[in-house]
Amino acid sequence: MSKRCYALCAALLIAVQLPLIAATGSLAEPAAPRAGEDGIVKVASAHAFAETVERLRSDIAAKGILMFAVLDQRQLGAAAGVDLNPSTLLLFGNPALGTQFLTSNPLAGLDWPVRVLVHQDAGGQVWLSYTDFAWIARRHRIGDRAAAFAMANQVIASIADSVSAQH
Repeated sequence: MSKRCYALCAALLIAVQLPLIAATGSLAEPAAPRAGEDGIVKVASAHAFAETVERLRSDIAAKGILMFAVLDQRQLGAAAGVDLNPSTLLLFGNPALGTQFLTSNPLAGLDWPVRVLVHQDAGGQVWLSYTDFAWIARRHRIGDRAAAFAMANQVIASIADSVSAQH
């Protein structure tokens, strides 16, 4: 990894940790949600659907992470005559970090940019779901980017924590 890439990764880590330092007085990390056997992390939101999407978008932007697309799946379904509960897919990432995965295995591009699904279940609970980066590393048999995957997991956990009902 180049010095520039390390500097960018370090700056991103600092940006993620500063709100934690301000809130807690320490570098303690948010409790990372656990992935299921399928690699999917599911986090209950403390907010209504639209507010969850907006809070996530704001947190991602505040961290300086690029938002590539926001797909309103309910709207797409309605245009096709299919009724869906609210569902929006956010695609975002930090090219300096994420493209490192592709240098180890180009097939990792199937999981990058980062995808976060915000969806509302039939009971009205809003969820944030994403694929755990450690699971992605195993899926693509990437063993030479442990620090990058760990940083990606820290960042996504921080983003999830911005809407989590657990904090």
